Amino acid sequence: MHRYGCRPQDHPQIGRRELLEVGGVTLVGTGLADLLRLEAAGVATPRSAEATAKSVVFIFQSGGPSQHETVDPKPESPETIRGEYGTTATRLPGVQFCEYLPKLASLADRFSIVRTMHHVAGREFRNEHSSCHYLLHTGTTALPVGDTNASISNPREGRISWPSIGSMISYAAPTSTDVPLPAVVELPRGNLMRYPGRDPGLLGPRYGRLGVDLAAPCHAKDAAGSCPNCFSHDDPNLDPERAPGTGAKAWWDNSSCRQPDFHLPNLGNTGSVSIPQLEDRRALLGRLDALQQGLEKADRSGAVAAWDAYRHQAMRYVLAARPGRGNPFDLTQESDRTRDLYGREEWGQGFLVARRLVEAGVRMVQINLRGWDTHQNAFRDLKSKLLPSIDHCLSGFLTDLEARGLLDETLVIMCGEMGRTPRISPISPNGKNASGEPFTPGRHHWGDVFPCWFAGGGIQPGRVVGRTDAQGGVPVTDAYTPEDLAATIFHCLGIGPDREFRDAGDRPYRVYRGRPIDALL
Repeated sequence: MHRYGCRPQDHPQIGRRELLEVGGVTLVGTGLADLLRLEAAGVATPRSAEATAKSVVFIFQSGGPSQHETVDPKPESPETIRGEYGTTATRLPGVQFCEYLPKLASLADRFSIVRTMHHVAGREFRNEHSSCHYLLHTGTTALPVGDTNASISNPREGRISWPSIGSMISYAAPTSTDVPLPAVVELPRGNLMRYPGRDPGLLGPRYGRLGVDLAAPCHAKDAAGSCPNCFSHDDPNLDPERAPGTGAKAWWDNSSCRQPDFHLPNLGNTGSVSIPQLEDRRALLGRLDALQQGLEKADRSGAVAAWDAYRHQAMRYVLAARPGRGNPFDLTQESDRTRDLYGREEWGQGFLVARRLVEAGVRMVQINLRGWDTHQNAFRDLKSKLLPSIDHCLSGFLTDLEARGLLDETLVIMCGEMGRTPRISPISPNGKNASGEPFTPGRHHWGDVFPCWFAGGGIQPGRVVGRTDAQGGVPVTDAYTPEDLAATIFHCLGIGPDREFRDAGDRPYRVYRGRPIDALL
């Protein structure tokens, strides 16, 4: 119904409530891509090389895991270098992992390790989280001109930012037009989703990513690990009554994250949108296109057009995210056996959502794992929390992918933004942590070398590439940069080395900056 005096043909045939609810979908995250231009083109952007992978799962160990306490132990070094842990033999002759990774050690012939990833930026950049976030996630070796460690985390006028690896994938290997999800999805919680390097930069907002918050609220101080095994590196050691919980003297209340189940993405109340209208996807998108044309006449700058494209993509997401078998976020569709295989915690359930998103046709899924910034209580927390969790979750993920025939077409990569120092020491010799206890030993930021895991999607399994010195501090053989990591991902997805993109000013840039790691291929 239209008001008296208005002509129906002057108005897009979509109700105000529908538009408001599509707008409300922005609660699921920020920076959704304007992918609809690609859909309108009707064909995927051509790729110029033979692809060995259809999708990428990038497991980001936020904070930077220690090479010594994972896949590059130094058992012959002094205790101040080797640490408190022993080693375990893998299925590869002469290759040892940390003793707290037994399941992954038994699967070492199914994946490969590069032990000599490193940053070549200035030392003032290569050992800082924000700078290394940018370097890793954009696949580059230098910060934008004019940026510092302090400025790279904040918006800055005039910054020329390189696109994230995910945005490059969104541009050069977009999802099929029948996939109602963006090319890149990041999960499981929103509080890790505003770090330098995740944005589309020169490519523009149409190649952004969807950040999805699935996990329960977490109130840990300096949260680490994975809920419901959540903890803080500041947790007290000396007084059991101060352990996390609901007790009167508890250091923090952990009751909010004892539930291992993910909630479905909060899309707002979409119940009043009629299902027939939602099912008529093309007609609804056509109505939004008509609305966009009218809005563009009022705003030649393109800002309103970008706004509408954001809602446009959000509506496609609504159509995919209703509960049921077709919703990749609905883990109630999985058996208890499968959920137990992955682990009933934030990390494992994140891996399980990633597998479902890959099956749904998403090109890249990024899983953020908290807690690897182990300056203090490192050996307590690694052996009791972090290492057992990743051992169970990652081994279950790889096993399930292989059993389902997905591993050969899914490239799995895991690393942090840096490694840890060879020498063990407290972060401050005489200082105290937030819980009031003296700092205990750990390892600090170290960008000179860090490990990276690779599996599936064209990667040759069972290889250990690169060797570090006796202290595990620097490479002594060929070393690789984030540029080479990005190039390896592009190669496996069939994105050729001659591919270019153009910025808003029509200036050309090469997608590749590094070279694929041949020893893996």
